[in-house]
Amino acid sequence: MSETSPKLRAELDGIPTYKPGRPAAAGGTVAYKLSSNENPYPPLPGVMESAIAAAGSFNRYPDLACTGLVNELANRFDVPLEHLATGTGSVGVAQSLVQATSGPGDEVVYAWRSFEAYPIITRISGARPVEVPLTPGDVHDLDAMAGAITDRTRLIFVCNPNNPTGTVVRRAELERFLDRVPSDVLVVLDEAYREFIRDPEVPDGVAIYRDRPNVAVLRTFSKAYGLAGLRVGFAVAHEPVAAALRKTAVPFGVSQLAQDAAVASLRAEDELLGRVGSLVAERGRVYEGLVKQGWTVPETQANFVWLRLGGRTADFAAACEAAGVTVRPFPGEGVRITIGEEEANDLFLRTAEAFRAKIQ
Repeated sequence: MSETSPKLRAELDGIPTYKPGRPAAAGGTVAYKLSSNENPYPPLPGVMESAIAAAGSFNRYPDLACTGLVNELANRFDVPLEHLATGTGSVGVAQSLVQATSGPGDEVVYAWRSFEAYPIITRISGARPVEVPLTPGDVHDLDAMAGAITDRTRLIFVCNPNNPTGTVVRRAELERFLDRVPSDVLVVLDEAYREFIRDPEVPDGVAIYRDRPNVAVLRTFSKAYGLAGLRVGFAVAHEPVAAALRKTAVPFGVSQLAQDAAVASLRAEDELLGRVGSLVAERGRVYEGLVKQGWTVPETQANFVWLRLGGRTADFAAACEAAGVTVRPFPGEGVRITIGEEEANDLFLRTAEAFRAKIQ
């Protein structure tokens, strides 16, 4: 038997594997998972019933065109059917966007630190990632991002709110930035956390896209809608981009269960707004609690908070896990903490206070 391995693309050697948030340890002291930006509430009303009904047809392929979901989305956002494309979460759609626009020799621009999938999906396509550092306040530096555009730039990600910092880009600065971007460069407004925004100066990406053919908007059902385990997201984009997304999507990637659950979730908007409102209130309580303890915390419009801890990141994450909550550390940079159940947030705040007392 030959010991020679199959030849793989050399580009894969430098691509990190995506790291999910650590789960709560089974049988251990960890009781709460605040590491993955998951919604702590159960599925919205009607979702379980749709899932049970869909389970009876698992022997059949799902609707390739996601007809019911796309129709629901078209009505919900008042956009043409041809301007919609679905995928396995917003990250699946993001990967299709990179594949549709960028290859070897091309460049993809995004802020850093931002969503950790951006460099992965960029390198998988063979394109070169161009990472533009955040400002000292952990906000997108749009002037620097505009300055990073070259004739090789094909796509720009603007994560709004930004993951993992929770900071936002406001309307005036975003419009100025978009005016500087060449019309043949696609700008992707990644709005996975859109439902948690309460700042009136943060624009709705769908309103921005309408008059700008080079703007696409990403949304997901994984966060506010609580369907993280079903993997369904979508893009709103003008027809050439949306058509390209449909070409590059994995066939039958969105299960029928996910499609039906997403439709049921859209129809439970009153309950959704109530749950999101509760999480936003808890976000404010956690933010104020950390500020009162003396932490420097960027203002967040997502369902998480960010602590820039530098060299203390690993120790802080370990202290949280020992206390009973898992958080998401980014080694040498900081920790992202999802807003969870009230009890989990209380436990986290007590742990943060004790840790701060030790380092002062």
